[in-house]
Amino acid sequence: MAALVLGAIVGLLWGEGATSIAWIGELFVRLIRMLVVPLVFLTIASGVAALADPKRLGSIGIKTLAMYVFTTSLAVTTGLVVATLIAPGAGASFAGAVPKALTEPQDPARMFIEIVPDNPIGAMANGATLSIIFFAIVVGAGVIAAGKEAEPVRRLLTSGTAVMLRIVGFVMETAPFGVFALIAVMMGTTGPSSFLAIFKLALCVLTGATIVTLVIHGGIVVRLLAWLPPLPFFRGIADAIMVGFSTSSSSAALPVAIRVAERNLGVSPPVASTVLPLGATIGMDGAAMYVAMLTLFSAQAFGLDLSLADYLVIAGTTTIVAMGVAPVPSGSLFVLAAVLHAIGITPEQTALVVGFILPFDRILDMIRTVPNVTCDLSIATAVARWEKEIDVDEYLSARDV
Repeated sequence: MAALVLGAIVGLLWGEGATSIAWIGELFVRLIRMLVVPLVFLTIASGVAALADPKRLGSIGIKTLAMYVFTTSLAVTTGLVVATLIAPGAGASFAGAVPKALTEPQDPARMFIEIVPDNPIGAMANGATLSIIFFAIVVGAGVIAAGKEAEPVRRLLTSGTAVMLRIVGFVMETAPFGVFALIAVMMGTTGPSSFLAIFKLALCVLTGATIVTLVIHGGIVVRLLAWLPPLPFFRGIADAIMVGFSTSSSSAALPVAIRVAERNLGVSPPVASTVLPLGATIGMDGAAMYVAMLTLFSAQAFGLDLSLADYLVIAGTTTIVAMGVAPVPSGSLFVLAAVLHAIGITPEQTALVVGFILPFDRILDMIRTVPNVTCDLSIATAVARWEKEIDVDEYLSARDV
């Protein structure tokens, strides 16, 4: 936190010169990303293997997917309500915006088929997270089915997970330097002017992210569904929030999220290693909220009158496409075309909207990544609570972390 504040001050004072330390932030992000693929594979495979009973995997999987659909729907609703009340697109001018065309969104059927990798090693090399998750589940299930003969493999997966989490600890020792550099460069190159230039949209994102994080994740998921106090939850996940905020990437925060879930929240490794990697791919509450807001922003800017049916179409389409958002900076913008097309906004108009937003998107991306991270960790906490896979005493001790 101190590094984040100091980085913002240095960036404002140093201006464009802050780019000279950009390599420090890039190095930190690369160290985090280096861990994602091996950690996803090892944690999921070892977590599934540790369940022993395949029925437990089905129980956890169904509850996890249902919760992600539930919270995503609430996030989309929040985005629509906040954007309707604040009306960020009213009077917006696209003068000077450089249109930026987007590629056509991938066919959902093809996305589903490609979850099954034809080359697991190639999927790992390309960072295809859903394919890695699928292969890891299959490997873990194979270990369960093989029984005693697979015991060495089970121990290898467990040991490999422990080693990777220890490496995450090493990398997190460098976090203050990485966060300092990332924030300094962002503030030096864009500064608060980027926030002011689209003040109403930024206000929407900040308000919506606060509601989704505190009310939906903290109040509804943790307090009402997991029957746990939210304060230890937020104290325990501070590291993951900081990494997600500074890198604008849910996948970059994944290694830290797994570490804090197990060590600070008391979530068991089988649940943490099953829920969190899946959440880093489909748990995009912040992105869903933002896409809903941008859709209303675009409709308001182009003077479209939306009916209740249009709102329902936006809500349904956004809930679906948000689960396909790439967990990388500005990933939300690349699914926007599918939602805007559903309410009749042309590709040319979409390109103009994206061209207008893109120069200011980094700071908005940092804000909306926070609810992405808290979504994953709150759902992991709730599922662990339901499955009796959480150490409540350890969770409560997070208030002292």
